[in-house]
Amino acid sequence: MKLCCIFNTPSLYRESIYLHIDEDFDCDWYFEDTDNKLVVFDTSKLKRVKTLHSWMLGPFYWVNAMLSLLFKKEYAQYLMIGHSRNLSIFCFLIFKRLICSKKRIYLWTHGFYGKESRFEIIWKKVMLNLADELLIYGDYACNLMFSMGFKPEKIHAIHNSLNYDVQLNLRNQMKLSNIYVNHFGNNYPVVIFIGRLNPVKKLSLLITAIYNLKEKGKICNLILIGDGPDKENLQALAEKYEILSQIWFYGACYDEQKNAELIYNADICVAPGNIGLTAIHVLMFGCPAITHNDFAYQMPEFEVIKPKMTGNFFMRDDIASLVDVLSDWFVVNRNRREEVRKACYSVIDAQWTPQYQMKVLHTVIQ
Repeated sequence: MKLCCIFNTPSLYRESIYLHIDEDFDCDWYFEDTDNKLVVFDTSKLKRVKTLHSWMLGPFYWVNAMLSLLFKKEYAQYLMIGHSRNLSIFCFLIFKRLICSKKRIYLWTHGFYGKESRFEIIWKKVMLNLADELLIYGDYACNLMFSMGFKPEKIHAIHNSLNYDVQLNLRNQMKLSNIYVNHFGNNYPVVIFIGRLNPVKKLSLLITAIYNLKEKGKICNLILIGDGPDKENLQALAEKYEILSQIWFYGACYDEQKNAELIYNADICVAPGNIGLTAIHVLMFGCPAITHNDFAYQMPEFEVIKPKMTGNFFMRDDIASLVDVLSDWFVVNRNRREEVRKACYSVIDAQWTPQYQMKVLHTVIQ
């Protein structure tokens, strides 16, 4: 029997895991045509792909023809995105229970963040309990669900991944270079951020922290790799603080070899807002990460940060706390850079790869 895979967007970062699934299982793929501005990969690399039209229903949305897939005889198992605002998924789960109870549905979802309203908690509980198995992005969400009474045997932490094989090949080629000494003309510590420069990332906190550190006589450089709507505001803030010479607005870079060199040679990544996939990206190349400690407002990838080993946490939106954590990191850890680098590698290699995700999938999908 074929495995029916139903997902929202063929996001570029998921290309590797989807290709692994397509290779190991006999799959039919269905993707929504939602335009959410994400970079997508070429789905022709998958064996069989179809697109489903979606449309909004207030805060929810519906995907045409999704429900009909439940009644196709060639499908006995469904690997699906578990988006709580997708009403067609909710109906899919209900009809499965009522009419097609022998079929199995595996929902791949964030689960709970810890910031949900009472209505959202009830809605998610009902929806997720209708699935046969739940593939959850992180251990933090799994533990929240255990505390809510979900059965541990139906919950599996699948984590997340990027293009691990390509990045591993690059990582094995990495050597220390003078890229930052050549650009900044000094040997001060280098803080890095890679991702979209938008307000949700709260990068103004980082620039203010760099300024406050300078006022304390602790100078460090900053490189921002990415572009976005907040770039001009950030440049104006740096100019106001008279620290433009300490900041390299590198711009967007899609050359992974160049990104690898920049990350590998930096001392620490700082993401003042939620850190998301940036955490996997930088740790993959041996760079630790700092982000805020309010996990209900984080993405699941914050779990790769092991305090004082692969990074650290500061109090959310607290510039003084960020300054203290950064300052302490440079004092304690800069002379153990290789030890930290190896710890970063170890965390990613253990559980944040497509290979790890496939092991989880093979234990769930029989």
